[in-house]
Parts: sequence; C-alpha cells; structure tokens
Amino acid sequence: MARVLASTLLFCSLLLLFDPSFSKPLCIDSMAPLTLNTTLKFCPYNGSTCCNSTEDLQLQKQFQAMNISDPSCASIMTSILCARCDPFSAELFTVDSTPRPVPVLCNSTVSANSSQSRQAANNFCSSVWDTCQNVSFLNSPFAPSLKGQAGLPNNSNVSKLTEYWQSKTDFCNAFGGASMDGSVCFDGQPVTLNNTGTPSPPHGLCLEKIGNGSYLTMVPHPDGSNRAFFANQQGQIWLATIPDQGVGGILHLDESNPFVDLTDEVYLDTQFGLMGIAFHPNFAQNGRFFASFNCDKVKWPGCTGRCSCNSDVNCDPSKLGSDNGAQPCQYQSVIAEYSANGTSSQPSLATSAKPTEVRRIFTMGLPFTSHHGGQILFGPADGYLYFMMGDGGGTGDPYNFAQNKKSLLGKIMRLDVNNLPSADEINQLGLWGNYSIPNDNPYKEDTQLQPEIWAYGLRNPWRCSFDSERPSYFMCGDTGQDLYEEVDMITKDGNYGWRVYEGPLLYTPPDSPGGNTPPSSINPIFPVMGYSHSDVSKEGSASITGGYFYRSMTDPCMYGRYLYADLYATSLWAGTENPVDSGNFTSSVIPFSCAGDSPLKCSSVPGSSLPALGYIFSFGEDNRKDVFVLASSGVYRVVRSSRCNYTCSKEKFTPVGSPGPSPTTSGASQLTDPFNNFVLLFSSLLLLLGFVL
Repeated sequence: MARVLASTLLFCSLLLLFDPSFSKPLCIDSMAPLTLNTTLKFCPYNGSTCCNSTEDLQLQKQFQAMNISDPSCASIMTSILCARCDPFSAELFTVDSTPRPVPVLCNSTVSANSSQSRQAANNFCSSVWDTCQNVSFLNSPFAPSLKGQAGLPNNSNVSKLTEYWQSKTDFCNAFGGASMDGSVCFDGQPVTLNNTGTPSPPHGLCLEKIGNGSYLTMVPHPDGSNRAFFANQQGQIWLATIPDQGVGGILHLDESNPFVDLTDEVYLDTQFGLMGIAFHPNFAQNGRFFASFNCDKVKWPGCTGRCSCNSDVNCDPSKLGSDNGAQPCQYQSVIAEYSANGTSSQPSLATSAKPTEVRRIFTMGLPFTSHHGGQILFGPADGYLYFMMGDGGGTGDPYNFAQNKKSLLGKIMRLDVNNLPSADEINQLGLWGNYSIPNDNPYKEDTQLQPEIWAYGLRNPWRCSFDSERPSYFMCGDTGQDLYEEVDMITKDGNYGWRVYEGPLLYTPPDSPGGNTPPSSINPIFPVMGYSHSDVSKEGSASITGGYFYRSMTDPCMYGRYLYADLYATSLWAGTENPVDSGNFTSSVIPFSCAGDSPLKCSSVPGSSLPALGYIFSFGEDNRKDVFVLASSGVYRVVRSSRCNYTCSKEKFTPVGSPGPSPTTSGASQLTDPFNNFVLLFSSLLLLLGFVL
C-alpha cells in the first residue's frame, strides 16, 4: 500500500507541474491591477489598470522621444506602448516565460477565440505593418534580436519596419498571435473578455465546530504539516494539531501550556492586545517568528517609541488631549522578533519558545486608543513583512493621517526583516526600528512617501490575506466610519481614499485640525467588494472582517470565491470574480449553518437556525487550504456542504450516509474539479489493478 500511495502522489505531483489552472500575475510587475476613478492622461485606461499616474507619464515621455511624424502611426504606437497599462499586460508582454518589448499583436493569419469581444482584432498586426512600415522613428521596439526574435529596443538609430522585416508575414510571425484558450492578444484597444454571466452563488456554507477557545489569529505551521498556531488577544500563542476532515476530531491544544506567553508585555483592552503573529517562511530552519502587539509605556519600561503625532506630520501631541483617560502615545504599536531556537533539536520540532525578545523590529506611539490594525503577514512571493496600520483613531481621522504621506498611520507597510540596518542607516532614514527598506517600495517613484509605505488611504485594515494561488491578489477588509464596509485589492502605491472617501462614497469629516485633501487631488482605488451598514443592522452597527479566497476542494462550490464576514456574525459573503483574473467582483450573502454531526455542539441564535458564533474576529487557513472562522464562541471549519443539507452539484465521491472527508484532503487545492476527479479515478484504478504490496 505504501508503494501505491507513493506512486499516486508522484503521479499527482507530475500532473500538477502541467496544470493549466495555475494563474499568471496580471501586471508585468507581478502586482494585481489597481482601480482608478479617472482616466490616465496619456493612456486610454480607466477603472482597472496596471499603471498609475507616474507610469503613465513615463510612457508619454517614451512616446515623445520616438519622434513619430505620421499621425496614424503615432496613434497606433501610442496604443502599443500603453498596452503596458492593460489589466492583462503580464500575458500580453510574456510568451513562454520570455518578456517581450511589445504586446502580442492580434494576427490576421489565426482566428481569434470567441472569448475576445472584437473580431476585427484579427487584422491588428496587419494594420500596424500597413500604417507604420515606411515611417521612420527613434528607439523602435520592433528591432529583431540576433536570433531573429523580438528583442530589446534599438536605442541608437532612426529606423523603419521595412529595414528590419522583409514582409508583413515575417513581421507578424515575430510579433503576432491569437486569442486562444488561456491567452490573449492585443488589438489596439484595452483587452475585454466576454462576461459569461455571474455564476450562481453556493446554496450555503456548512461549518463544524472544532474548538471552544476564542482566538484573534491563526497561522499554519511553516513546515506544511497539519499543525497551526493560534493566538488570543491577551498575548498567548498555542501550537495546535488540526484534525482531518470528517473524522469527528477537535483541535488538539493544551490551553495550560502555550507555545509562548507574552502577556507580561502585551497591554489588553477592547482595541488593544496581541494583534498579529507571523512565522518566518524559513521558520523550520531558523526558528524566527514575530508578534505584533500593543503595550503601555506607563506600565512597561520596554514600551518606548517615537510618537506618530509629531512635527514631521504637522501634529502637536500636546494639543491632542486625553483619549479615554490616556495621554497621547501612552500606548504603542510594536513588532518584536522571537526565536524557537534552543528549545528543541530543531525549530520545526519546537513545542515552546522563550518570551524574550530577540530584537525590536518596530515601535510607534499611537495618538488615540483605536484604529491601529496590527496584522502582520509575510508576502508569499517576495518574503517581506507586511504590516497593516489604521489611521490612529478619532472620528473621521481628524488629523488626516491616512492621506498624509509622511505619516505611517492609515497605511500598509512593507519591511525587510532579513537585512537588518546599521544604527547609522536607521538614523539616516528615520526608521522606526530594526528593518531595512525593500528596493522596490514605491517611495522611489513617489518621493513624498515614507519609505516603509506600500499602500495608503486606509481607515483600519482588519484582516488581510494573499490568495494562495495568485499572490498578486492581496485582499484587505477595511472598516468603515458610518456607512460602508469595504474589501480592497491592495497594490503597490495604491491610495484607497480614506478619509476623502468612505468606500465609494465621498466623506465629509466633522473636524479637520489636520487639514483636508481635495477629492480632485487624488486618484483613489475604490473597493472591489463591500456592503452598507444598513444592509446588516437596523442600528447601523457594522465592522468588516476580511477573509480568504477559498482554495480547498472540501466544498468545491465555494472554490475560488473570496469569503468575508461582518464582525457581528449576522452575515457571511462570498465574492465571485467574473471573468476570472479580471478584477471585477460581485458578492452575495451566503446562508450558513452548523453540521448536525459537528464534533462540538453548536448553539443557535435564539429564535433562529443560525449558529451562535458571537463575534467573528478573523478567518484562518491551514496548510490544506481549508478555511476557518475564528469567533468569540469558538473555532469553526468550513466542511462539505452536504453535511448541512446544502446542495452542491460539484461535490463528488461522497459515500451515502458518511460524513467522511472530501476527496481532496491530500491538499492539492490547485486542481480543477474534472482534474481532481481524474486523479481520484486514477488512484482507484491503481488499487483495482492490484498495485499493492
């Protein structure tokens, strides 16, 4: 049997290498497209685009340097240069992993796929040749390389297409292509795909309760096992073993024996505590992990940092006044590094860690007692530490910190904790601790930004995640003020509008001692999903909890949808992107209930069939890509919908009357449904044919 399992796993792994369902980054720089509320000045893109205003200006300068005298050719070359702003630019400018100087031009010799809307696109490569073949211009991107393929621009000579290519056929063989399954081509206009209609939302979400504890954070063990770390707001972190789906097990977790206890350093109150944990991607080898928490400098001498209200941001701490009896910057946001080294023969086997800081990564004093985010995440593609920070509190962000590029409040920061700076570098750059700045942080393009900043204009980002299949999809729930809760797709140098906008709505602050930002002066990126307060509560009380793209096949009808919730646990939403990789989402309220055979009994809301979750603090995802709901009443896991009598036509291979695991407990979450079934069928055939020791 062991040989069969090994053979099957090897076969599945080989098939995964050729799985066409793996998504490519949408933009050339591996980021997801941003959403603009105005059209770029040079390139004809609005809404979803891969360019910001700075990149738009760079393309305009590149075009002007080409010095094209023919108006028709100039128009075509403008569109070709501007294709770098297309939401599908990564596919347009990359073929077989090879970057191209120009996009794939729709070729007249190959029929375009019906998924692309403009059938006239077939002739675009011919149009480029016919219009520009005898026009001279500088820095042609159509110069061939020494191998006869599309190469880098020739930056030295004035040239014509006919000087490089003997015929239209040769030219289009080099630069042309068609819109095929899994690819797109450029026809001179922004790429558009036919919308096949929004897929029907799942009939319902089924949960099982596997833990009674109340936790704020869940992080899967970096070793890929069935273990995960759970942290509460008080400051304790536990290492738990997660039971297999369908076996009736509960979290194996010893409340009396935490992995590490940081309660002596953590200040606990309604909006204070241990706000986030992150384990280094190489934790199994180096034992490094990080905690983000709040402390009180009155109670702990180690809680000392610079106040975020300072002269650099035109803020005078003495004029802030007290907030709930606290003085300005009495409370601090801290990121500290710890180690599991020395408690076991190797970090991956460690079941405890010392509560002594290895180093202080970041410390910043808070102006008020709310809106300080605190989640930390390692980027799966770049290995940098992302730090989510709210606007610091106060109704309507009175000091306009979120729009102030010199302030770190209302921002998402991106820090390099692998290359630690010297004391001179910390002082020279005015850093807030022991970290360095990634070279591609946006402050180099926008010199007004503080170097730590990755994105800004957020009120209080509460629970962010990277899509495990598409790391360029970085999603954050951002809490609203009075009217609207939002889900944002975070991208480099993105401005998410607060406090000029609350979601898509213009916002007028009641008090503005820190000045105002005119709406006409910014290009905000509006939310891709969200909901109004009036939709979830008669009293208007609402607070979003961001979630995850569901990538487990435990519930195949949820696969690929973004799951999020409201803190008050009255509603869960599933966001559906259509077409896939378009950045266009619709979201629907999803009914949810608790399985009758849940390992731990689920209580119900009085007078309702809804499970009494209490408050939904956060979501979690384990190494199998199953999704968890962390609520005040316990830990819940998403299970097969049939266990709650919901219908899912994609749910296969479920024995009658069995609450057993879904077919994909192996964790191959990237597989499409038919492919999954094929692997299962292949495994079954191996067994039937007697490949058993």
